[in-house]
Amino acid sequence: MKIVWTDPAVNDLDGIQSYLTPDSTRYASILIEKIILAAENLKLFPLMGRIVPEVAEIAIREIFVHHYRIIYRTNDDLIEILAIIHQARDLSNIKENL
Repeated sequence: MKIVWTDPAVNDLDGIQSYLTPDSTRYASILIEKIILAAENLKLFPLMGRIVPEVAEIAIREIFVHHYRIIYRTNDDLIEILAIIHQARDLSNIKENL
């Protein structure tokens, strides 16, 4: 399995780090590292995440790290990281963006 980070997902990571760094550079770095490691674990267990309820497509799944949802799509030998989104965000229109 190969993991590919989409541009929006990379932008999400950058945004999380920028938001958290003023309060704690260390916490921001630790959280980003945990998110990346969780995504890397998908290589071994690509179906470990649940189906995203707002999308209801078997190929679009999510795993959680702290208060963040890592949303990804599985395709044969490829895992695309689509977004990293805080759990408090409303995702009712996410299907339009995937």
